[in-house]
Amino acid sequence: QVQLVESGGGLVQAGGSLSLSCAVSGRTSSNYALGWFRQAPGKEREFVAAISRGGGSFEHANSVKGRFTISRDNAKSTVYLQMNSLKPEDTAVYYCAADAHAIYGSTELVDYDYWGQGTQVTVSS
Repeated sequence: QVQLVESGGGLVQAGGSLSLSCAVSGRTSSNYALGWFRQAPGKEREFVAAISRGGGSFEHANSVKGRFTISRDNAKSTVYLQMNSLKPEDTAVYYCAADAHAIYGSTELVDYDYWGQGTQVTVSS
């Protein structure tokens, strides 16, 4: 069993930055591709970014490309999401997730086996 715990959310003004972290415990983190998803009120959960087991391959949603960066440190069993130039439409609960079957991170929510509880990010205009 894998546990994922997100941290780093909060309230920020538009144009500001936040850095999210997700601590992976229970199993060796390098055994999992990892991803970030978000869910805004009244909307479906959507893909934000994903990273391969080794960290050498990653993908970002078009809506965040150039502003957000996913990274991981397997020695610390942690995945990060650096968010710059935040916009009000980035307001959502952000979740990290682990995929036990893939080497490369998937963009599909259904491919992920484990989920964190989420951390709220609110961007004011």
